[in-house]
Amino acid sequence: MEKEKAPIIELRDVSFKYRAQKAPTLKNINLEIYPGEKVLIAGQSGSGKSTLAHLLNALIPCSHAGDLSGVLRVDGQEPAALGVFGMSQIVGTVLQDTDGQFIALTVAEDIAFALENDCAPQAEIFRKVDEVARRLELSDFLENAPGELSGGQKQRVSLGGVMALDVRILLFDEPLANLDPATGKRTIELIDEIMKNDDMTVIIIEHRLEDVLHRDVDRIILMDGGMIIADMTPDEMLSSDILIKNGIREPLYISALKAAGAHIDPCTHPMHIETMNVEPYRELVTGWYHRMPKSRRKADTEIVLSVSDLEFAYDEKRKIIDKVSFEIKRGEMVALVGKNGAGKSTLASLICGFNTPDAGTIQLNKRDISQLSIKERGERIGYCMQSPNQMISKPMIMDEVGLGLKARGAAASEIRKKAEDVLKICGLYPYRNWPVSALSFGQKKRLTIASILIMHPDILILDEPTAGQDYMHYTEIMEFIRTIREKTGITIIMITHDMHLMLEYTDRTLVLTDGKLLMDATPSEVLTDSKVCDRAYLKRTSLYDLARKCNIEDAGEFARRFIEHERAYGHMDAEDKGGAL
Repeated sequence: MEKEKAPIIELRDVSFKYRAQKAPTLKNINLEIYPGEKVLIAGQSGSGKSTLAHLLNALIPCSHAGDLSGVLRVDGQEPAALGVFGMSQIVGTVLQDTDGQFIALTVAEDIAFALENDCAPQAEIFRKVDEVARRLELSDFLENAPGELSGGQKQRVSLGGVMALDVRILLFDEPLANLDPATGKRTIELIDEIMKNDDMTVIIIEHRLEDVLHRDVDRIILMDGGMIIADMTPDEMLSSDILIKNGIREPLYISALKAAGAHIDPCTHPMHIETMNVEPYRELVTGWYHRMPKSRRKADTEIVLSVSDLEFAYDEKRKIIDKVSFEIKRGEMVALVGKNGAGKSTLASLICGFNTPDAGTIQLNKRDISQLSIKERGERIGYCMQSPNQMISKPMIMDEVGLGLKARGAAASEIRKKAEDVLKICGLYPYRNWPVSALSFGQKKRLTIASILIMHPDILILDEPTAGQDYMHYTEIMEFIRTIREKTGITIIMITHDMHLMLEYTDRTLVLTDGKLLMDATPSEVLTDSKVCDRAYLKRTSLYDLARKCNIEDAGEFARRFIEHERAYGHMDAEDKGGAL
C-alpha cells in the first residue's frame, strides 16, 4: 500500500521495564504503522506482544508502572500524557476475555457507556447505538444482557463499545481465543469490513495465524525476547522458516507444501490457499502423496463408554441434548466439537453426573452409571476445566495431588507413594515439594491432570486444554497428554475449538450441532466435508483446498497421510523439523 508521510503509530528506541522486574520486557523497539494498515503481531508467550499493546492504549505507564524510555507517538499524541481515557478516544481495545470488558446490564447500555461518559446528547447516543448495532448485526439483542449471548455475539458487543467513539485505531488482543472456527472466521471478516469502510488502522495480536490470514494482512511483526525480530509481508514470512524456528505454528497448507519438499516463492502469494498459485509445487505434492503409505485405521478395542438416546433440557423451550448416541473405545483420544452453544459442555456434564439426563442411558464398562453419585463417577471419570486455577485448592503440590486419595481415607504412606508415581508420569516429580504458586500455567495444567490420574480413572475429559496457548505451550501440553495416554492407556475426550489439535492428535471426532450428533468419523473425514463444517460452524481444513488444487481426488486421504507424517516426524525441535507443524 502507498504509505502516507506521517505514521499513525511511531516508536523510536522504546524500551520498558516493569517495576518488579530486573530486565526490560521491551528492548529498543523501532516501529512505524501507517494509517489504514492491518498489522498482525505474533510471538510466543512472554515475547512482549501484550506489553507493546499496553503502550499503545496507555495502560503503560498509567496502570502498569515501570521505566519507559524512547519516543512513542500515537496519532501524533503521547499516550502517557493523554492517559487511558484520552487514548480510548483514539485506540479502541477489544480484549480476549470479553466478559471482563462488559460494564452495563444490557447490550444497548454497554455500547452507549462511553458516549454517556462523554455527556453526549441523548438523541446522539440513540442514533449512534442504533447505527453500531445495525452494522454489527446486534439490533435484535439490544435488550439482552451481554452474558446471555454467544461467544461471537459477545465479541461484537465489545467491538461496538469502542466503535461508538469513532476511534482511529482498533487493537485486538487474541480475538479468536474463545470462538468456534466459523465464528472466528466471521470475526476476521467483520474486522476487515470495518477497517475498509471506516478507513481504520487495525492491530491484531493472535496465536491462530492461519485464521487471521483468512483476510489480507499488510504486515506480520514477529517478536521474541522483547524485540522485533521480523517485520515482513505475509507472503515473505510464509516463504521463510522464521515462524516455525521461533515457535509459531504455520498454516497447515504451508506445512504440507514444505513436507513435500517445496521451497515457497513469495511470488506465488502463499497468504491465502484459495488464491495461491500452487502450479509450481503440484508435481512435488502429488509425488509426495503417492510415496506416503496409506493411513492406518486404529484397531478396535473394548468399549469403555456407551451413550444411548441421551436427552436433556434446562427448560421446556429447547432440548440441549437430543437423542445423542455414540460409543468410545478404551484408549481412544476423541474430539468433541461444534459451535458455541451446541451442547458440548452439557454433554460432558451429563457424563460426569453434574446434571441428570431426561432420557437415555450412559454405560461405563457396560454398566449403567445412573445410580452412581458425582463422587463415585469422579473416581472413574475425571474432568479437567479449561483454567487450572479453578481446580486447585491446596497451596503445596504434594497436598494437591494426594487430595482425592486423602478424601477416600487412604494411608499417608500410600498417598505419598502414588503421588510420587503420578508426578513422575506428569514430569513434575522434581517440583514435588514446591508450592503450587511457583508453577507456570502449563505446569498447573499438568498438576490438575496428575490430581485426576492418581485416582486411576477410566476416562479423562479435558475442556479446551490448549485455549490461548502459543504453539510451544500448545505442543508441550498436547505431547504430555499423548504421553500419559500411551503410559496409562486412559481414554481421553477433548472439548475443543482447535481444528489443528483435532487433526493432529485425536483418533475420532464427535460433531454436535443444536444438541444432535451430526457426525462420528475421523478428524480428516469431518474437516473435508464442507456441508458438515458449515452446519457445525467448523472450518474446512486448508489441506482439502491444497489437495483439490493439486488434482488429488481423495482430499480426506491426503489429510490423513499428512497428519500421520506429522505425528511421526513433526514433534522435534524447531531447528530440526523444518516446515513441520
